Amino acid sequence: MKIQASALACALILLLSSELPGQRKNSKDDTNTRAVQGIVTDPSGHPLADAVVQLEDTKTLQIRSFITESDGSYHFAGLSTNVEYQLRAKYDGNSSSKKSLDVFNTKKIVTINLKLHK
Repeated sequence: MKIQASALACALILLLSSELPGQRKNSKDDTNTRAVQGIVTDPSGHPLADAVVQLEDTKTLQIRSFITESDGSYHFAGLSTNVEYQLRAKYDGNSSSKKSLDVFNTKKIVTINLKLHK
């Protein structure tokens, strides 16, 4: 009886300390999130460092910002697949057109490049 109780206790400890299938998801496997990335260029088409890219959640109207890297790149991760987003870049009084990341785009990583106008 004592052996059965200790075996049961060991089995219970192993069960509680291990992950169940599907319990923990890797962010790459999460089907409810996505990311957007791209390059911001000046009116001549050259990559632009230090431009501000604004990402607006069209449901909540919350705005997130990213300052482009030295190669003009930006990225936003952890975006809901059920929300449409608007993107726009600004730099030194110039801005790009608004571009949309809509709910129908099913890619996990979407590339949207933004070009500033004069």
